[in-house]
Amino acid sequence: MIAMSTMDDELDEIRKRRLAEVQRQQAQHQPSDMQAAYQQEQARAEMDSQKQAILRQILTPEARERLTTLKMSRPSLGEQLEMQLISLAQSGRLQSQIDDEQLKTLLMKMQPKKRKTSITRV
Repeated sequence: MIAMSTMDDELDEIRKRRLAEVQRQQAQHQPSDMQAAYQQEQARAEMDSQKQAILRQILTPEARERLTTLKMSRPSLGEQLEMQLISLAQSGRLQSQIDDEQLKTLLMKMQPKKRKTSITRV
């Protein structure tokens, strides 16, 4: 009977040590994960601010407003348009600021042609 009690105590002690070791390892890894996430967030914020600065230079206020509205309603198309505008600016293919009408034209070119279907009765 005493031998079983001693074994249970030893087993409990091993479990406690193992739990403490696992908690210690998690505590060591957690700050580096948090730090990596923080660095990623900072990099993302910096990239976004650079993107906004470029867009401010190449778009008129009306065109920026249209782009913002587009990004709210169709985020993927807005992001695609932003990337295209930035690549045009970086490659030097823009001579002046893009106004609202030019942005509309660019948007029309980006969107696929819609097929118009009509039903005729015989």
